[in-house]
Amino acid sequence: MAKATTCKDAIKALEAEKGVVAAEQEKVLLFAKVPPIEKMDGSLSTLKACAHLSLSTNNIEKISALSGLDNLKILRRVLLLGKNLIKKIENLDGVAATLEELWISYNNIEKLTNIDKLTNLRVLYMSNNKVADFKELEKLSSLANLSGAFQLLLVGNPVYTASEDAQSLGSEYRIEVLKRVPQLVKLDGVPVDVDEKEKAKEMLAEEAAA
Repeated sequence: MAKATTCKDAIKALEAEKGVVAAEQEKVLLFAKVPPIEKMDGSLSTLKACAHLSLSTNNIEKISALSGLDNLKILRRVLLLGKNLIKKIENLDGVAATLEELWISYNNIEKLTNIDKLTNLRVLYMSNNKVADFKELEKLSSLANLSGAFQLLLVGNPVYTASEDAQSLGSEYRIEVLKRVPQLVKLDGVPVDVDEKEKAKEMLAEEAAA
């Protein structure tokens, strides 16, 4: 079996291919390496100018600490980790207060533990994971900066696939999500309708009174 590509080697290959200095780039694309990257290592901390980091389509099993990525803290703050083998959302403390978009679809995540630490999160794309319990979504409602412009993608998770007609406006699935994350403006690529929000609010009130 071929030895895994390290982040350090991927960065060197990027520099050689593009004729750039990786540490000076705002957008760093290290996706779909062959052989794939299996581990996030300390060489990522050299990407001082990076505001958009893609490590998608590799074999990463664990999110490692993202220290030193100063611009990921202060600019657009997008982290792409889709199509890996990740089981947990963890070790994002270094960018927790500033990360705005987390793209983590096609992984093995069952629970949203630690998601509440990402207090500036506005976009969470996590389709095709293993979230099976609507209660996990309650961890999103505690985020400090859900300012009415939050987008969520859950297509392909058990909570979605087990629901009938999930994509339709007003479906039971969409109402159950909105009951837990009322700040959503877009769910699974479909804008949230005012009537859906009202229905979710009414159902919550009825449940509280029961």
